[in-house]
Amino acid sequence: MANIAFIGLGNMGGPMAANLVKAGHKVVGFDLVDASREAAKAAGASIAATAVDAVKGADVVVTMLPAGKHVLSVWKEIVPVVAKNTLLIDCSTIDVESARHAHDHATEHNLPSVDAPVSGGTGGAKGATLTFMCGGEDFAFSLAKPILENMGKKIVHCGKGGAGQAAKICNNMILGISMIGVCEAFALGEKLGLSHQALFDVASTSSGQCWSLTTYCPVPGPVPTSPANNDYKPGFAAALMLKDLRLSQDAAKTSGAATPLGAHAESIYDAFEKAGHGGADFSGIIHHLRQIAGK
Repeated sequence: MANIAFIGLGNMGGPMAANLVKAGHKVVGFDLVDASREAAKAAGASIAATAVDAVKGADVVVTMLPAGKHVLSVWKEIVPVVAKNTLLIDCSTIDVESARHAHDHATEHNLPSVDAPVSGGTGGAKGATLTFMCGGEDFAFSLAKPILENMGKKIVHCGKGGAGQAAKICNNMILGISMIGVCEAFALGEKLGLSHQALFDVASTSSGQCWSLTTYCPVPGPVPTSPANNDYKPGFAAALMLKDLRLSQDAAKTSGAATPLGAHAESIYDAFEKAGHGGADFSGIIHHLRQIAGK
């Protein structure tokens, strides 16, 4: 079992750290928020006073932070003080360039590193069923995989440093676009007098089938476990979907890719957040579409 420092114990990081504890690892955590620290402590992690204190004696450091600037700030602080050969794993969802800079910083200190953003939301974090999309050298990935398997059910090596973030951004652009499409179909079906169940029964077994429909159906009833049956409590918050769509559009501009649907999806979720719904599940975008139709 490993000594693991876990920095960032929020809605995703907290349950992930708890699963590492359940797997028998010694986990020392750090977070700026009192409630997050207390929850991690209750789950069996030790709590350090600072990020630097957390990484002392660690074999592995896992970070789960809001944005690239936070990851780079923390890595620049801890990389000079970690032990030789300490494995660095960043599970945050950040821009590709920041991920590559983080890898470069680790390489300068001869440390193996992996960017490993996740898919699966808070439910996947709690249930240890996350998908990890990993970027990094083969050796670093071979070290990271057994650690990540304690927190997820599918671990994919996508390529060199930054490739995990690239995969995550592309995947979530698909997700954001497909959810809007599914919501538009249900909103149209309502106007045409079609029941939610009838549309689900047809689309889920024909060419309209997709994850946004069959696993995360945006209307109550057809999929009992979807957030639509829990007053659209996340799940995966609309504000986080907007963050990922913005990352996709920044990457598209930098790389010269044409993503018109991704750009339009970003504008729709931006309007939803500005209307005060950033804390709702992203499937709640169906309410925004209904409101547009009512104007």
